[in-house]
Amino acid sequence: MKMPNMKRRTRVKICGLTRPDDAVAAVRLGADAIGLVFYPPSPRQVSVAAARAIVNALPPFATVVGLFVDEEAGRLREILDQVRIDLLQFHGDEDPGYCAAFGKPYIKALRVRPGLDLTAAAAAYRNAAGILLDAWDPGARGGTGQRFDWRTIPAELAGASILAGGLDPDNVSEALRTVRPYALDVSSGVESAKGIKDIGKMAAFLEAVQRFDYHDHAD
Repeated sequence: MKMPNMKRRTRVKICGLTRPDDAVAAVRLGADAIGLVFYPPSPRQVSVAAARAIVNALPPFATVVGLFVDEEAGRLREILDQVRIDLLQFHGDEDPGYCAAFGKPYIKALRVRPGLDLTAAAAAYRNAAGILLDAWDPGARGGTGQRFDWRTIPAELAGASILAGGLDPDNVSEALRTVRPYALDVSSGVESAKGIKDIGKMAAFLEAVQRFDYHDHAD
């Protein structure tokens, strides 16, 4: 049977949610996944109680991603016992064995900086569900609002990558044209304050992605 001509659809995760209403709005606007940050230094960190409230408010079929940075394994398991998390996201120096030790699919974030062989770094995490490419900042592990030079992404990684770092409604179309990634991960670019999402910005971001997928992207 001949398959219909299907347009691509870029997946979107909105990360750093701290309030149930924001998470529900993100999903209803079209986000595929929401991200909960379990990293104490982050201004977007959520407690277990807050995370559970957010997850309990979500409509069906929303993927919940838990973000961790070099977390002690016992603590991470405690969180998994108390919060429904579908997918793990690691932003620290975790090795592949650690990342795979929790019985959950995982994403490994690579912070793009000069001298890093992205192809080799990604290959080390061949058991990952996905590789996220983020901007390098020596003092932060994501959520900085900084972008990197998207043209440095190797062609063999671009289409399968999750692109992060400095994305917002104004530059997301450029990012899609340049990289054509599998998915986007946005946090600070759709906020009114750290951890507080702006419904208008989330809507504008998702509308720009949908417009690119269904109108601007060449078949």
